[in-house]
Amino acid sequence: MEQIAIFCDTDDFCKAYEEYCRNKLLMDKEEVIPRTRMSLSEIMKFALVPLILYTIKARSGKCSGISFVDSTPLKVCDNHRIYSHRVFKDYAKKGKSSMGWFYGFKLHFIINDCGEILSFCLTSGNVDDRNEEVMESLTKEIFGKLFADRGYISSKLFEKLYAKDITLVTRAKKNMKNKLMDYNDRLMLRKRTVIESVNDFLKNICNVEHSRHRSVTNFLVNLLSALAAYSFLPKKPSICSASDMPQGVLCLTD
Repeated sequence: MEQIAIFCDTDDFCKAYEEYCRNKLLMDKEEVIPRTRMSLSEIMKFALVPLILYTIKARSGKCSGISFVDSTPLKVCDNHRIYSHRVFKDYAKKGKSSMGWFYGFKLHFIINDCGEILSFCLTSGNVDDRNEEVMESLTKEIFGKLFADRGYISSKLFEKLYAKDITLVTRAKKNMKNKLMDYNDRLMLRKRTVIESVNDFLKNICNVEHSRHRSVTNFLVNLLSALAAYSFLPKKPSICSASDMPQGVLCLTD
């Protein structure tokens, strides 16, 4: 998408946001809308509150009934500097991923079958993927089937999601008894790698992770900007069939 089109989309949101603040909020509008010579859309990277709303509300995808969930570590420093790190001393925690130990945060997110991010949640690095509060936050607008890796296996989590009309589908662990699985569910589990591709896009194209932050606000702005930038990519990892695939979307096949 051209930069002009992106700016126009951002500007339209900012105008609606400013109008809402003037008409609905009780506090002084200058406390919410920065008083500058530039428009809010021109300083979006420095206005955290509207950037949060823009990323969550304006740039999220729509659930189609087929969703994928995963988490990815966001390291804030090299492991050798953990004990001397100060910027995120009260926020970051030591955690472990499939790639080993890290110090920082976890980005939990859900995507649809077209590779669009539906919801996301940021936690410290030591929070388990099956954390009930995290999953409750992520699945507020989700329905249908939710495909995940073995790290999400939990009978309690399955029951909680099932009560919300969400079916959690995972592969069985090696020490678990094999169970019959619907053919379509088995096929969709093979396509679950699409969310790994989204991870790759976020980190290598949108730069969602780096270790040069100098404040918590800077970290949040970088994270939200990266998620918003991803939503504008003309080609996203997708499992849509060729006939249903939106123009400009990359379709992954086995």
